Amino acid sequence: MKKKLKDALHRFKIETFRMSHHGVEEQEDVAREILDHTAQALKNAYTFHLPADVSPHRVEIFQMIKAVTLETLLPPVVEKLMRRITVLEHQNAGLIKLLDELMEALSEE
Repeated sequence: MKKKLKDALHRFKIETFRMSHHGVEEQEDVAREILDHTAQALKNAYTFHLPADVSPHRVEIFQMIKAVTLETLLPPVVEKLMRRITVLEHQNAGLIKLLDELMEALSEE
């Protein structure tokens, strides 16, 4: 029983290390998941409402700022955040799997 617990913990440590240190680029499905999350986050971009008495020139400036922000500044930041979130989600799923294995091993005894 002790061997089962030790093996389950070792598998979890290996999977966690692989996910966080070897990069998710090697794992195509995880990389695709990160890019999907990034695209969804950027698609749900913020909107702003200007008062009706604002000049068209000022509205154009705000639109340019929004376009620059969405096209150049936000994508790398959002992708890095989504990468970290996805890695943590996969580690959490691995931890739940580990707990299931441990509970099953303990119940067999």
